[in-house]
Amino acid sequence: MATQQPISKKTACVVGGTGFVASLLVKLLLQKGYAVRTTVRDPDNHKKVSHLTALQELGELEILAGDLTDEGSFDAPIAGCDLVFHVATPVNFASQDPENDMIKPAIQGVLNVLKSCVKAKTVKRVVLTSSAATVSINTLEGTGLVVDEKDWSDLEFLTNVKPPTWGYPASKTLAEKTAWKFAEENNIDLITVIPSLMAGPSLTPDVPSSIGLAMALITGDDFLINMALKGMQMLSGSISIAHVEDVCRAHIFLAEKESASGRYICCAANTGVPELAKFLNKRYPQYKVPTEFGDFPSEAKLIISSEKLIKEGFDFKYGIEEIYDQTVEYFKAKGLLQK
Repeated sequence: MATQQPISKKTACVVGGTGFVASLLVKLLLQKGYAVRTTVRDPDNHKKVSHLTALQELGELEILAGDLTDEGSFDAPIAGCDLVFHVATPVNFASQDPENDMIKPAIQGVLNVLKSCVKAKTVKRVVLTSSAATVSINTLEGTGLVVDEKDWSDLEFLTNVKPPTWGYPASKTLAEKTAWKFAEENNIDLITVIPSLMAGPSLTPDVPSSIGLAMALITGDDFLINMALKGMQMLSGSISIAHVEDVCRAHIFLAEKESASGRYICCAANTGVPELAKFLNKRYPQYKVPTEFGDFPSEAKLIISSEKLIKEGFDFKYGIEEIYDQTVEYFKAKGLLQK
């Protein structure tokens, strides 16, 4: 029986390779037979890139230098590529100066990557990793509100009221809007993927902050529960979650699907803190997850809809049960859960 040939030896560039999403995306692209280039700030920092060098046994992977704030630093990595995945984003939730720590570098980074794509003249499509924080933040009241790709977070509210962690949603929203404007002006075929909170096992040496947040009710981290998780529901209207592998699969699916266009939300399950706590308490009774939250809203304000992605033909592999089963196992393997 003839061995199956890789579909193509296309070249894909993944910008920001050391992160949670990007490193798994690199792995899946190599497994699909792509030649992959990935950019990191410092390729010589062996500790930071060890999980990427380990992937080189899967196929053709080059690890190159690229800095979001350095115009032209993506010219060489992107030259000759068919697809570009821009996954990198500056994140600093504790920042006292979000404007300079997150907003300016996020916008600058998007422009620097897209300018290099224009110069390359070989890039067929660019896939940008956005965030549910670009669609879900508004001042509407009620519960069960549905948001989709037509919606944008309320920038006026974010920049005037400056609620806790406002810098991140503002940076992601402004960066995505900047990308769309530049893509239109320069005739770039752009897709944006809008993932919700992500969990599942990570290839990175350190545990990504999003997994720590998703696991806060199980680990009993009071700061993350009270400030981050409840804060997330109050600011963005829900705790909506997806498996990192589904998010990466969606990136590749949309890069390859000719009919795809525009923005795509990638979210497997919508919930809120009290509802999630009850689910976790029942599924993992050994961790004694608290289920009483006083007068905290028992129902989430909104639902983030992935209907457009599903209609395009994408199937989610993991529901909330599998997402948490795998994340609990990952935490156990890391020695982060008491038996």
